[in-house]
Amino acid sequence: MADVVATLVDMGFPKDRVELAVSKTGSQDVQTVMDWMLSHENELETAAASTTMAAEEVNHQQGASTAEPTPESISNLAAPENGATLVAKSIKCEDCGKLFKTNEEVEFHASKSGHENFSESTEEKKPLTEEEKKEQLAKIEAKLKQRRLEREAREKQEALEREKSRIKSGKEILEAKKKHEELEMKKIIEQRKKEKEEERLARQRVKNQIEADKLARKAKFGGATQEKSVEPQPAPVVAEPAVKKPTPTYNEVKLQIRLADGKTLVQNFGIKEPLSAVRLYIEMNKTDGDYPFKLMTSFPRKIFNSEDYDKPLDTLGLAPTATLIVSKS
Repeated sequence: MADVVATLVDMGFPKDRVELAVSKTGSQDVQTVMDWMLSHENELETAAASTTMAAEEVNHQQGASTAEPTPESISNLAAPENGATLVAKSIKCEDCGKLFKTNEEVEFHASKSGHENFSESTEEKKPLTEEEKKEQLAKIEAKLKQRRLEREAREKQEALEREKSRIKSGKEILEAKKKHEELEMKKIIEQRKKEKEEERLARQRVKNQIEADKLARKAKFGGATQEKSVEPQPAPVVAEPAVKKPTPTYNEVKLQIRLADGKTLVQNFGIKEPLSAVRLYIEMNKTDGDYPFKLMTSFPRKIFNSEDYDKPLDTLGLAPTATLIVSKS
C-alpha cells in the first residue's frame, strides 16, 4: 500500500484522497486506484470536507486556534453592497490561480510548487469535466510511461555494467589460470631435465666404474700372464727327434655379442674376467629395451646358468674369441 500511495502522491494527488481511494478499492494497482479517484471526485471532496471540519472541531475544543491569514498571504473578502456576508468556497493560490478545497490540498501544493501566497475565494472549485479527466489521465499515463522508460533504461544500464564486470572477472580468472598452468609446466619441464641429467650422470658413473674395473682386472690378470709368458722354457730333451711348439697364450678374449633385435656388439674382455662382467656390459649397452635375458653359444650349443657367471671366460671355453647370443628369458 505504501508504494501505491507514494506513487500517486508523486503524481500530484493529495495523500488523504489517495489513502481513501486505496481503502475504498482495496487494490494495490496504481491504475485502478487512479481511475476510481477520477470517477469519484465528488465523494472524495465530501470526505475531505468532513475530515477538515472534524479536525477544526477538535482543535477548537482543545483550545487550538488556526493561524490568522496574513495580509500578504490571504486577502479579506469584500462585503457586498446589500450587506450580506459572502461565504468562502475555496482557497486560491495567488501565484498560479489554482483553487483548492481543503487545507491539505493547499499544503501539498505549497510543498510541491514553493508558492506562498494564498487567499480565500468565493469561487467554487468545479469538478473535472470528462475532457479534463481524460487530459489529466493522459498526463498521468505519459508520466508513468516516462518513469517506466527511465526505469527500463536504468535497469538496462545496470545489466550492462554487471555483464561487463562478469566478463572482466572471467578474463582475470582465465589469465590467472593460464599463468598457473604455465608455471606448473615449467616446473615439470625443469624436473624432467633434472631427472634426465641425474640419470645421465648415474650411467656415466657406472660406465666409468666398469672401465676402471676392467683396467684393474686387466692389470692384475694380464700382468701375471705376461710374467708367466716370459719365463724361460726348459730345454728340450736331446733324445726327442723334434722340438714341441709352446702353447700360445692370450691376455684378452674377443667376444661378438648378438642382441635380441639382431644388432651385434663387439668387445674385448680380460681372459680372467668373469662372465658377469660381460652380462653387465650388455645391460649397459643394449638399446632394444629393458628385459630379462640369458646368454648362450650356438656351437657347441650351451646355455649359461647362474653359476657360470662367476667363472672366468677362459674356463668357460670362450677364449680367445667366441660368439654369444642374447636370448630373452
